[in-house]
Amino acid sequence: MKRKIMAYLEAWKKSEHRKPLILQGARQVGKTYTLLEFGRTFYENVAYFNFEATPKLISAFEEDISPEYLVPILSYMSGQTIVRGKTLIILDEVQLCERALASLKYFFEQEPEYHIVVAGSLLGVAVNRKKFSFPVGKVDIKTMYPMDIEEFMLALGMEELTARIRTCFEKNEPMPQLLHDEAMKLYRQYLVVGGMPECVLKFASTRDYILIRHTQNMILESYLNDMSKYNERNEIKKTRLTYDNITVQLSKKNTRFQYKLIKHGARAAEFENAVEWLTLSGIVSQIYKVEQIKKPLENYRDIDSFKIYVSDVGLLCAKKDLFAQDILYMSEELDDFKGGMAENYVNSQLVLNGYKTYYWMSERGAEIDFIIRRGGEIIPVEVKSADNTKAKSLGVYMNKFSPKYAIKLSAKNFGFEDNKKTVPLYAAFCI
Repeated sequence: MKRKIMAYLEAWKKSEHRKPLILQGARQVGKTYTLLEFGRTFYENVAYFNFEATPKLISAFEEDISPEYLVPILSYMSGQTIVRGKTLIILDEVQLCERALASLKYFFEQEPEYHIVVAGSLLGVAVNRKKFSFPVGKVDIKTMYPMDIEEFMLALGMEELTARIRTCFEKNEPMPQLLHDEAMKLYRQYLVVGGMPECVLKFASTRDYILIRHTQNMILESYLNDMSKYNERNEIKKTRLTYDNITVQLSKKNTRFQYKLIKHGARAAEFENAVEWLTLSGIVSQIYKVEQIKKPLENYRDIDSFKIYVSDVGLLCAKKDLFAQDILYMSEELDDFKGGMAENYVNSQLVLNGYKTYYWMSERGAEIDFIIRRGGEIIPVEVKSADNTKAKSLGVYMNKFSPKYAIKLSAKNFGFEDNKKTVPLYAAFCI
């Protein structure tokens, strides 16, 4: 399956300013597979190490973490001759070995010609909670996410359709109705399957939604296990309660996260560490309200007002225990959840494209789902789950701030009218 991050990895390999690379991201997003495929494609050989599968590997880093000491040992343990520039060294699940992470500083300073990548599922948690000796300024860092909807379509053999979608997006030309309907069907399938590579692979080969759901439940179970294994004892229950409550809050008309909905009397002081853990693990993303529409947006965020979205919409639907058929046919029984589900999907696609997302709300309650910086401009993005695109809030925003243009995502076909760029939900990857 094609992963867009391969282009980044290839550029990293060729860069004159290459540093040791940290590839972070939630569990099961495809980090290990992608790195091994990258190594097989662009290097003569790969020396792969996994601290979780081989705990004794940790002892190799206990005495000395200089490349001069480590490389011969790693060569012996992997059965591979490690050659500068020709071998890709991969250290996986590096959050289990602090000194392996610290060794990157010395690879950068003493032996920059070695190509080394470390990967970890809970690096954010480990670095922030265990006070790791992090090699600040000595590494490149890249976050990997689940597959976006374009990668999903490509995995299903839809190369021509994705190319047509991109063309229509750039030209604001409607898709032929037959293709539009087919792409909307793929969008609904993506809501069910999500972007976890194992789920996409199984769907591409079987189209079996029951098998997909079983796989998603296993991933969710691994997340719960991580909450217990890599968390403070007194935070485990709070973290699980918070995670379980996210899907509930996305069913509300106002999807702003409220601590009081976790349990009666809950306050920020009690649960903010749980929110931080979930965010650092990559399981969820937290987006803040901006109080003013000015650059830089980060200066005007309200730290007390935020939304939380799950990193993968397929896992969101699995956690909500929604039936595939209800999503595929957009059952009326899901009306309370459709808006939150569409928002969650769009946020994931925007984050995958490198956007820092925010939202905005007026004093009278007009709300814009996402505020992004695109092409140097601050652009409002409104999301509707169906083809009813009446958006009073967007009108309020445009009258107040006069943006260069706005983006409306919905089930409607491409178009551009009244300074509003209409984009079908399936084309969110184009933004």
